[in-house]
Amino acid sequence: MSTLKLQIKQLIIDALGLEDITAADIDDDQPLFGEGLGLDSVDALELGLAIQKRYGIKIDADAKDTRNHFSNVNSLAAFVTAKQPA
Repeated sequence: MSTLKLQIKQLIIDALGLEDITAADIDDDQPLFGEGLGLDSVDALELGLAIQKRYGIKIDADAKDTRNHFSNVNSLAAFVTAKQPA
């Protein structure tokens, strides 16, 4: 597991107060919302703010592809990597 993916999993757990799970419990391809991890729209806002703060990137909540970036850990990791300065 890459360091970034592990950091994102831990950020999800810490930012959302998911005390009953560990990073190892979150599959890289597991959906974060609905049937997967079970996050909701409030969780999405909190997670978005945590990612912006942690990685210093801007997230446009109104962008069409933002929902896709937050679909699972793999897509979040790719998004963060693409948005970080070179």
